[in-house]
Amino acid sequence: MRAGPPARPALVVSVGRNAVWIAFDDEQRIRPASLRKQGERFALVPGDRVAAQPLDDEWVVVESREDRAFALVRKTAGGRTKTMAANVDTVAIVAALERPPLHLPMVDELLAFAEIHGLRAVLALTKPDLAEPRRIADVCATYEALGYDIVVVNPKAGDGVDRMATALAARHALLIGQSGVGKSSLFRALGGDAVIGEVSKIGRGRQTTTSSRLLRIDGGFLIDSPGVGEFELHDTPHSEVAYGFVEIRALAGTCRFSDCTHRVEPDCAVRAAVEHGEIARSRYESYAGIVARAQS
Repeated sequence: MRAGPPARPALVVSVGRNAVWIAFDDEQRIRPASLRKQGERFALVPGDRVAAQPLDDEWVVVESREDRAFALVRKTAGGRTKTMAANVDTVAIVAALERPPLHLPMVDELLAFAEIHGLRAVLALTKPDLAEPRRIADVCATYEALGYDIVVVNPKAGDGVDRMATALAARHALLIGQSGVGKSSLFRALGGDAVIGEVSKIGRGRQTTTSSRLLRIDGGFLIDSPGVGEFELHDTPHSEVAYGFVEIRALAGTCRFSDCTHRVEPDCAVRAAVEHGEIARSRYESYAGIVARAQS
């Protein structure tokens, strides 16, 4: 029997219920793949490095998975752990300044998620043509003061696209954002296709279809992640949430009580900093909302 073509290195882009979608290192397109039925069984997540063998023009079979340099693991609402991605180092958060209105609690929760999991965060603010210049300046000032990379970008006009590409160059990144914020427009402006492949999977008791998309940027990659629900901080202890807010983390050890939740305790250094304008009230309210939700 003649042997098939040799296995080639590839990147896992998306995982469905019964199959995965991969891109070979020398290709941009995404192919459906299955796991080799014989041998060691292994689970795959976006970002995994694998060796895969082409079977025909489209379908391939994954032979093996490389050891993960990093695994992004989170707790679900039910208290279980779930591996969301592998070998990533950055989350690129997309939020619209208007239409829909900027939702700072969501932005802050995603930034806290990145901090807790040791990931770099890049915040892309879209639709600047619809927002007041003073509002844009205030938002940028708040997050730049915390050390975050902020890019104001108008993909349709091309403004800020080069800066966004520079921020993501050589990074292994996940693209996160709610529907309607301009994530697809930004992905296209960076050089990606609108939709490379369709991935069907089961979600909350019904069949859902989401787009699987990959963009390679200067030795790195950007994988589009549908939705933001996977990145919410479910049942996270207040101490971990506080760690996710860099300005609260810096003051947490100076409160009167070592287990201070920074919500009701006396002599709280964090709340005092909010009153004195040293911590943005919007950021503190985002923190308090996450903690209250976990304790309810």
